[in-house]
Amino acid sequence: MSDRTDPGRDRTDPVTGDTGGVPEPCPCGLPASYDACCGRFHRGQASAPTAELLMRSRYAAFAVGDADYLRATWDPSTRPARVELDPGEWTRLEVLGATGGRLFDAAGTVAFRAHHRGGMVAEDSAFRREGGRWYYVGPVSDPFTTRRPRRP
Repeated sequence: MSDRTDPGRDRTDPVTGDTGGVPEPCPCGLPASYDACCGRFHRGQASAPTAELLMRSRYAAFAVGDADYLRATWDPSTRPARVELDPGEWTRLEVLGATGGRLFDAAGTVAFRAHHRGGMVAEDSAFRREGGRWYYVGPVSDPFTTRRPRRP
């Protein structure tokens, strides 16, 4: 099987960074390219329609270093003055479950584990929808972290 069709193979040339025409997978873990998945949210071409997709897109924003998107999708009442980023440090996202947060809900929660090179963050996050847009509010309870805490 060639490298282009084997999903288990790294498609990026380690010297040039060239992907050989194969789109980069989205860091959020869904089976789509970054451009077709979270990239469209980051570019402002669409808004995440559910709390889970907002959470995934926020994880991807941490992974690619998009602080502007993180600020824009953080509820103003809980948004920190500064967002710390470690692009390239994030390795995997696991969505553990969600309550509410669908297309016509006003609120929802998403439980996840975000893995990074220094450990892992687990959180049950609260989200709210206003004016047709979802916003990250904060953890429902204290997050469980190993080593450095980060919140997608």
